[in-house]
Amino acid sequence: MALFTESADVSVRPSLPEDADHVVRIQVEAWRAAHGGSLGDEALADLDVAQMRERWETAITSPPGRDFAVLVACERADVVGFVAVAPGQVVALEVLPTAQRSGHGSRLLSAAVDRLRADGAEDLSTWVLEGDTAREAFFAGAGLAEDGRTRVLDVAGRPVAERRWSASLER
Repeated sequence: MALFTESADVSVRPSLPEDADHVVRIQVEAWRAAHGGSLGDEALADLDVAQMRERWETAITSPPGRDFAVLVACERADVVGFVAVAPGQVVALEVLPTAQRSGHGSRLLSAAVDRLRADGAEDLSTWVLEGDTAREAFFAGAGLAEDGRTRVLDVAGRPVAERRWSASLER
């Protein structure tokens, strides 16, 4: 006989103030696993986790407008991923390295697209670090493509290039 549980095994929901710690932990672990080479291990070791937590808590509790949101992916009661959206943009999408390849990223992106559509967006864009082939494959599989725009960020004195990926949101 199957065991009844009152919650779904996997889900995506709007974030709550208490999720800020989870979001920071997920972001730090995901960045360390995926971006040590491009961002530099020293920059990742020097992340100001307290400042990151403060910014995520503000994004969750006091977003700058109604078109901004943070959603979290849950596996049972555990928060294992998050996506942050702004008008027409996925600002961040991260999943714990131990929870990747379980569909959480796809569920988060789908929820983000639903939210963007509800907010009236006709297009979606996101930025991907140059050389992040796993993220490129993920977004390509979801129907996004590089649109030719690039930007270079200064990360602890080190130039880091990003490419923009975008797609039209069909109604």
